[in-house]
Amino acid sequence: MTTTSSTPRRLPDVAFDAAAAARPLDWVGMSNIALPLRVAGPDGEAITVAASVDVSVDLKDANARGIHMSRMYLQLQNAFASETVTPAGLRRVLQTLIEKQGGISSAARLVLRYEQLLLRRALASENAGWKRYPVEIDATLRDGHLHLGLAFSVEYSSTCPASAALSRQLNAERFAEDFAAARPLSTAVVSEWLASERGLAATPHAQRSRADVRVELRPAFDEVPLAALIDGLEAALATPVQTAVKREDEQAFARLNAENLMFCEDAARRVAAALSADPRIERFDAQVSHFESLHAHDAVARVTGQGAAQA
Repeated sequence: MTTTSSTPRRLPDVAFDAAAAARPLDWVGMSNIALPLRVAGPDGEAITVAASVDVSVDLKDANARGIHMSRMYLQLQNAFASETVTPAGLRRVLQTLIEKQGGISSAARLVLRYEQLLLRRALASENAGWKRYPVEIDATLRDGHLHLGLAFSVEYSSTCPASAALSRQLNAERFAEDFAAARPLSTAVVSEWLASERGLAATPHAQRSRADVRVELRPAFDEVPLAALIDGLEAALATPVQTAVKREDEQAFARLNAENLMFCEDAARRVAAALSADPRIERFDAQVSHFESLHAHDAVARVTGQGAAQA
């Protein structure tokens, strides 16, 4: 008669074997883990989003063959499902990741990638629509110090100042041509001409553009200020792309573009001015890209700097 033992079988674990070519490793872990995240949504309410997560720890023990990956994975499964991602929460998760390695690690890193949805009001009508913003949170805990990076992108429209000047010249020349003959001019006559097809000899070129921003946050703040930073950049650029658009919204957008003519250099300086005035930012690195409608190549500008000194 065969009997079955209730004692669990002991499985081999080669992770405890001696490491060949022993040396410490900077980072070891996993990338592109699918996880749910709780992040701050509209009006401060928490929402769940799908995320891709990278997790790693250092391997300071030169003789340890490998880390405990299964412990890391299982810990992450529910780490962010029940509470909103905050600097304090990230610190707790990173500290636990280190402790679960049993003394072979002293630092941990998390990279969280997801898309943030924000509700945007139309410029003139009563409509609204959703916009998505790609986000990356990069958090590292080393020697008890939390380093928190935040990357995101903002899309906007850029109208070329040079093209605008050239278009105005053509408009002026046509006006002079059409009104060369001596005849009485009145506001009504000129207004009617401007509203006609003859009143627009040329239009400046404009294009969808994007600001890619990466900031290092000061860890003293309780929340990840994503929405506030996005709002600040869109206000500085003044021409963020729209969602729900009626004719009155399109007209308001055209007016904003005329009031905010921008080379890529102008846009980069606007971005830098907004970021450098923010006390939550330690330093920043931003690139603006104007996806040219005139050229077959893009116009880009990059700027780095520091945030405002804390009071």
